[in-house]
Amino acid sequence: MKLVELEDNMKKSIEATQRSFNTIRTGRANASLLDRITVEYYGTETPLNQLANISIPDASSINILPYDKSSMGAIEKAISLSDIGLNPNNDGKVIRLNIPPLTEERRKEMVKLAGKLAEEGKVAIRNIRRDSIDLIRKQEKTNDISEDESRDLQNEIQKITDRFTARIDDLLKIKEKDIMTV
Repeated sequence: MKLVELEDNMKKSIEATQRSFNTIRTGRANASLLDRITVEYYGTETPLNQLANISIPDASSINILPYDKSSMGAIEKAISLSDIGLNPNNDGKVIRLNIPPLTEERRKEMVKLAGKLAEEGKVAIRNIRRDSIDLIRKQEKTNDISEDESRDLQNEIQKITDRFTARIDDLLKIKEKDIMTV
């Protein structure tokens, strides 16, 4: 197991966690709120951003202009059923989402959700660590590496893991501050 490979996998976990954080509402309009929404379009679950042009005309609204007008009903339904908590307004050409200011209670719920997403990121990183350490132990059992090399590699993997979990904690603090800022 190469440590560079290990770090690349952990970086991917950090990026995935960051993308998850971007889908959490902060009280301001952001197109990434809609990243997780898929629409049933001709029998296939299709990401919303592939079916429509998404624009942010101001800080409190999102406009969705479908490429195919016949998909408007399906897009509205998908948004209504999603967990973003916004009601779509359809004028026949454009679907508008008004972003209401978040209440204190809703902000606290969003912080909890961010904490849950951060924990999922940490679990992914710990799984990468576990797999790497298992591989090193197998190499040690088959005498491919010495016991000292094994211990040194395991210590190095733990240091890398600690660094990446600290990075997720930093991202979480930034996101919590962003959510709680009125």
